[in-house]
Amino acid sequence: MPTGRVKWYEKEKGFGFLTSDDGGDVFVHKAALPAGVEELRSGQRVEFGIVDSRKGAQALSIKLIDPPPSLRELRRRPAEELHGLIEDMIKVLEAKIMPDLRRGRFPDKRVAHQVAQAVHAVARELEV
Repeated sequence: MPTGRVKWYEKEKGFGFLTSDDGGDVFVHKAALPAGVEELRSGQRVEFGIVDSRKGAQALSIKLIDPPPSLRELRRRPAEELHGLIEDMIKVLEAKIMPDLRRGRFPDKRVAHQVAQAVHAVARELEV
């Protein structure tokens, strides 16, 4: 079966185009989508049957090779931005938390809570 990527797909119109790995564009109608799939995302890898129609190549029975990215992945911060956040977090840890720990005591609860929230936020970004 041929493979390719989704060039574009409009859910409202119910069609779009694929770019075949062999070259060329292939029309795709919503009827060719797998059960339970309502739309395709640009760049998504697919496998498909193909038929030559009067209007050109048309995809049949599409199979998703790459699952669509989750909403959480789509909202993920760029790596450069996350790098900056981690650098800032390290500075805050060094300035607000480490001095008290070196003296053998825990930091103020309010400060510790704020820093913990920042650390958890960075951890959630890394887990995606």
